[in-house]
Amino acid sequence: MDHHIRPATPADAAAVKAVIDAAYRPYITRIGLRPAPMDADHAADIAAGRVFVTGDPVVGVLVLVAEPDHLVLENIAVHPDAHRQGVGRHLLTFAETRARALHLPEIRLYTNALMRENQEIYSRYGYEVTERRQDGPYDRVHYRKGVPGTTGSA
Repeated sequence: MDHHIRPATPADAAAVKAVIDAAYRPYITRIGLRPAPMDADHAADIAAGRVFVTGDPVVGVLVLVAEPDHLVLENIAVHPDAHRQGVGRHLLTFAETRARALHLPEIRLYTNALMRENQEIYSRYGYEVTERRQDGPYDRVHYRKGVPGTTGSA
């Protein structure tokens, strides 16, 4: 599978929504509400240059937000049809490359406490839990990972 990652364009908005919806739909019943990424303003995120995609058709989506001292991995979604093909791993590697290019020493993210699969993945790729807290209706586990090759990284 071609894992080329590129910035999303307005023409990708429907595909971005479709991938995110397909990736998060199975969690609705488990957590009892729609996961927040399903209701994000994808067009605005694309316009702001925060969204990256992979695949033709799009099978992976990454939403990154640069803060002054870290990169927020706001969303990572892989279409279920593309699971176990290395798409998620490639997107996580891209996030590290992006943080390094922006000279940001760490990546931060969070996931719902009931999305156990995500927690296993993040731990496997070197993310460490920093806290667990309630954010509105969401019970979230927060993570961080130092980015090798940047000033102040772990």
